Amino acid sequence: MSLDFAGKEILLARVDEAVQAGAAEAITDALRVTLCELFGNPDIQLPECVFDYRADHYCRRLLHHDDRLGYSIMAMTWAPSQGTAIHDHAGLWCVEAVWAGEIEVQQYELMEQHDNRFRLERRTVMRTGIGSAGSLIPPHEYHSIANPSADRPAVTLHIYEGSLDRCSAFQPLGENWYLREARTLKLDAA
Repeated sequence: MSLDFAGKEILLARVDEAVQAGAAEAITDALRVTLCELFGNPDIQLPECVFDYRADHYCRRLLHHDDRLGYSIMAMTWAPSQGTAIHDHAGLWCVEAVWAGEIEVQQYELMEQHDNRFRLERRTVMRTGIGSAGSLIPPHEYHSIANPSADRPAVTLHIYEGSLDRCSAFQPLGENWYLREARTLKLDAA
């Protein structure tokens, strides 16, 4: 179930407009611009629960799923020093934006694949703060994300092409080879 918050209708109107921009690259470009423009808007106040974190896992909270256009908006909360394994987005485009704190994203490129073994090479590492946004468009979707702060939580907004309820995570085998594991993603309660 999605969460209500002040200014949700403002956010949804702008996102609805952006996701109708055409192909994936045009959509993600429009969403990045939209999110960067909306960060300073005092009329948009995310629900208080998205600022609550858990020490044992990052929190995923559904802000909205649009049945008509198919996209979903998640708020993710990161405890200090918390992050993910290298993972994909199951073929869905995504725009990720920092709402509070700071995030470090490491992007990887798929170089080779043999069954469930993937050779991934790290390409870029980006550390971004409040008001910044980036995108992932398949096949360039392999990445990890983490809160680099040792003492402050972080909150990110993620807009996905659809409902992201599963993905693949990649466990290191050595020499840039990783074993792909299927993951089911869960939502946290408010």
